[in-house]
Amino acid sequence: MNLKQRAAEAALHYVKNDSVIGLGSGSTAECFLIALAEALRAGKLRNVRGVATSEQTARQSRDLGIALVPLSQAAPLTLTIDGADEVSPQLDLIKGLGGALLREKLVAQNSDRLIIIADSSKRVDKLGVKSPVPVEVAQFEHEMTATFLRSLGCDATLRAKNDGTNYMTDNGNLIYDCRFPGGIDDPAGLNAKLQDRAGVVESGLFLKLASMALIAGAQGVDTLTR
Repeated sequence: MNLKQRAAEAALHYVKNDSVIGLGSGSTAECFLIALAEALRAGKLRNVRGVATSEQTARQSRDLGIALVPLSQAAPLTLTIDGADEVSPQLDLIKGLGGALLREKLVAQNSDRLIIIADSSKRVDKLGVKSPVPVEVAQFEHEMTATFLRSLGCDATLRAKNDGTNYMTDNGNLIYDCRFPGGIDDPAGLNAKLQDRAGVVESGLFLKLASMALIAGAQGVDTLTR
């Protein structure tokens, strides 16, 4: 069993029967979808439905036989389980390298608990030292938004697909990946500036949202709480 699978299996212990949970996006979250589907088929869990945080997660869930419901019909959720690209000691996160940051944050904010599953490579002492911050932006005059992003001290790169065309989110927006040399000294201050700027739809800074992180390493799964 690889580390992502270990973290995913550990998260199953927090899922209750007859519940609706948020289903994250990305490779680690996909491991959780597989583990959840197996638990449902085996009868270890019953009547667990999900709210998908991306079109890809929705497709995978349906293929695995996990029933889905809209967030508007189920909120507030008792629990969302998702991955992360970076996890700080304070359980602040960078998410969104998979492109689903807006829907992931929307579902997380409408959940009583956000549990993060990750392998030990995602632990950092300071946000931004490994991963860029994805920023979802409106298409209209996005070059001006990029100029603003660079004024914050980052190298902002427009995300592209393998064929060279612009990457588009499920919401029809673009993403700039913002890399901060030396990491981010003031995540809350940066987040406030991003939230206040027209053209910025959402950022991959997930601050004070996670209540627990299950981090799988060679010696087992560490449980971190806020």
